[in-house]
Amino acid sequence: VQLQASGGGLVQAGGSLTLSCAASGRTFSSYAMSWFRQPPGKEREFVAGISWSGANTYYSDSVKGRFTISRDNEKNTVYLQMHSLKPDDTAVYYCATRRPRGNYYFTTSYDYWGQGTLVTVSS
Repeated sequence: VQLQASGGGLVQAGGSLTLSCAASGRTFSSYAMSWFRQPPGKEREFVAGISWSGANTYYSDSVKGRFTISRDNEKNTVYLQMHSLKPDDTAVYYCATRRPRGNYYFTTSYDYWGQGTLVTVSS
């Protein structure tokens, strides 16, 4: 599976952005997917995850209520809608495919990663 993240950019605090992650390969619909982010000088952290069917979603406390993860299995794409952005949301955002039965919150649960897309939120 190859993942291509896009949609990052510069936005003012309070603004919105939608990230996309396009996947190649016919098995996309069998993978749970997640978004992680890595702020400057910090470790990569879990942001949001979605089950293979889209029926179950998971969020970190820091983004709950502001971000929404979704997927379109016919388009092999997972999305991250981000609203009410804050300067603390500034990071490189990565999408990833989760191994079966892996814990959503740990980077070690993921095998394929996109190249990342930079989101910068100005105050």
